[in-house]
Amino acid sequence: MSTEFSGMVECNPGAHLWGPDDEDSVWQSAIDVWLLNSGNAYDALASLFGVRNYFGFRPLAEDRGLPKDTSNGIRDMFAAAGGPGDVYGTTWITWAELISADWQETDTSGSLSRQDVAGDTTHWGPVWSVMRTLAKLHGPENVRLVVWFH
Repeated sequence: MSTEFSGMVECNPGAHLWGPDDEDSVWQSAIDVWLLNSGNAYDALASLFGVRNYFGFRPLAEDRGLPKDTSNGIRDMFAAAGGPGDVYGTTWITWAELISADWQETDTSGSLSRQDVAGDTTHWGPVWSVMRTLAKLHGPENVRLVVWFH
């Protein structure tokens, strides 16, 4: 059985303008990842999120759950997918974390790097492009990708 994923890029524009503790600093849904990434290559999912990690990658963001302050759009999308009873591996990662990651780190065999399986030239490239653009506008810590698996 294949592993599929769903999720969304979201940002918190108010945090950049007024600070993260301001009452108007709330996360906003930006774009469904399905519109940007049509692949589910297991080596990329392992490298990024630890799902189907038969490759032995040290995942960047594994099983963090749904962010407590996530946008209403993601909450609705998550609930429509069945929520915690029907999905697994729910996690998130900020653009700040992604740009500080070691993209040359390899799997346990040493043959695949994170860059090879999930870098800008893979099917993840459009996701990174959108996140990069939003980070230029709102700050890298105010842009994140939230995903779950089914």
